[in-house]
Amino acid sequence: MPKPAPPRALIADDEPLLRERLAGHLARLWPELQVVAQARNGREALALFDEFTPEVVFLDVHMPGINGVEAARGIGARAAIVFVTAFEQYAVQAFEQGAVDYLVKPFDEPRLAATVQRLRERMAAVPAPASPDLAPLLDRLAERLAGQLGAAAGAAQGPRHLQWIRASVGASVRLIPVDEVVFLRSDEKYTLVVWAGGEALIRKTIRELADELDPARFVQIHRSVIVALPFVAQVVRGANETADVHLRGRPEVLPVSRSFVHQFRQM
Repeated sequence: MPKPAPPRALIADDEPLLRERLAGHLARLWPELQVVAQARNGREALALFDEFTPEVVFLDVHMPGINGVEAARGIGARAAIVFVTAFEQYAVQAFEQGAVDYLVKPFDEPRLAATVQRLRERMAAVPAPASPDLAPLLDRLAERLAGQLGAAAGAAQGPRHLQWIRASVGASVRLIPVDEVVFLRSDEKYTLVVWAGGEALIRKTIRELADELDPARFVQIHRSVIVALPFVAQVVRGANETADVHLRGRPEVLPVSRSFVHQFRQM
C-alpha cells in the first residue's frame, strides 16, 4: 500500500516575523506537516491556495486588501481553516460555535499544540467529519471586522493607490493611466497590461500589482488575472464553481477560478 502524502499547510499573515514564527512552531509540533507557501495578504493566500491546494490554512483575520475573512470565503470547505487574530475578546465571541479553530496573538506553543492535535484528529478520522457551514461564522466576523475598520478610519489615512503604470513600448517608455487599464494577466516574471490604447509587458508580478491597485476598481479573479470592474460586461457561471468574465467591447474572455468567484456573489 502506498504511503499517504504528508499534509500541507499555507500560512497567510502580513507580518513576516509572525509567519516565520508560526512555521517554526509547526515544524517542531507537527514535523510531517509541510508549509508549502506563505502569503502576505488575502489575495496571495487565494492564489497560493489554488496553486498548492493545502489541507490546512492559517489565516490572519486582519490583512490589507482581501482580509482573512474574505479569503476564507474563497477557500470554503476545501481546507481546515485556523484563524489568527490579535483580539482575544473578538476571537472568543466570533468562534464560540467551535466550527473552526483560532489562535490569539501572541500565541504560545502549548496553545498551538492543542490546535495541532485537533487538526490531526480531524484529518485522521474515518469517515472524515462533515465540513462545517462557515457562512454564518464568516458573516459575523465580517460585521465585526467592518466595525473595527470603520472606527479606525478617521485615525489614519489609507494608502495611495497606483495612478500610472510605467511600461516599455518599443524604444519608448509609456505611462499608462490606471483608469484606462482593462485587465492584467501574468506570465511568470512578466505581466501583460491591456488598456484602451494597446498592450504592453511590464516586469512586475500580479501579487505586487494587487497590493498597489485600488480594490474598489480592480478585482483579482484568478491567481494570474486582475480585471477592472468598469470594463466587466457580464460574469457567466461555469462548471465546478468557476466562471468567465466577458468584457465591454472586447473579445477576450477571462477565467474566474474557484477561490475568487465568491467576489461576484457579493456584488
